[in-house]
Amino acid sequence: MRTRASYDGHPIHPMLIPYPFAFLTGGWAFGVAAALTRKAELRTVARHLVPAGIAAGLVAAVPGIIDYRASVPPDSSAKDRARTHGLLNSAAMGLFAAGWLLGRQRSGRTMGLVLQGLGTAAMARAGWLGGVLVNRNQIGVDHRYAGAGKWQEESQEQSTSRALAFAAAPLQVNQMKLVHVNGARIAVGRTEHDCAAFQDRCTHKGGPLSDGVLMGGKVQCPWHGSQFDVHTGEVKCGPAEEPIKAYEIDTLPREIKHAG
Repeated sequence: MRTRASYDGHPIHPMLIPYPFAFLTGGWAFGVAAALTRKAELRTVARHLVPAGIAAGLVAAVPGIIDYRASVPPDSSAKDRARTHGLLNSAAMGLFAAGWLLGRQRSGRTMGLVLQGLGTAAMARAGWLGGVLVNRNQIGVDHRYAGAGKWQEESQEQSTSRALAFAAAPLQVNQMKLVHVNGARIAVGRTEHDCAAFQDRCTHKGGPLSDGVLMGGKVQCPWHGSQFDVHTGEVKCGPAEEPIKAYEIDTLPREIKHAG
């Protein structure tokens, strides 16, 4: 997905993730090593790595929240997965913070390491979910096919057929745009013969059709390959079984229709 939380086309969130993961797991590992060897210098390293990891985690959370709100499609399997991902990471930060505070007291060092170990497990699970979001749900992935053009998105106050038609006017054949209309996500696209408007949400797992492939009057979901007729909403290829909603859209004036 062409995410808004990016710089020059490169997602920011995945670039920041290694820092909190390395600092926090490293801090826990040094703490365990210090407990086993009773070396004060190892405990000192752990005492500095954990707060650094928590700070890095808070920084990495900012683009993550932006991705969650702006890039992950609503009412989709990815939204549930992203929510769990965020909650696990938040729990991991809390466990590491509590463990670090306990570890500052001699009597609490063992329990502090236990909490940090649980935090490491939570963070590992969250990391696995993050990988699924990238590889299966394609969050943060720019997979444009030839001629698709750059990601386009806009908002409108009313979903008149003429307004949707003019939203599609700048598009070339087989290009699409995501339009937000009164809380609804509507994909508009231009086919070889005319323009079309249809719901952005795939009826299978909620994938974003506006980020899929438009070809021959059909749109293909980028997640699992379901295909729909963009003019009628009819399912042309599964795994989706329910049709999508198609919206009425005006025929563009000739001078605008052939402006490209």
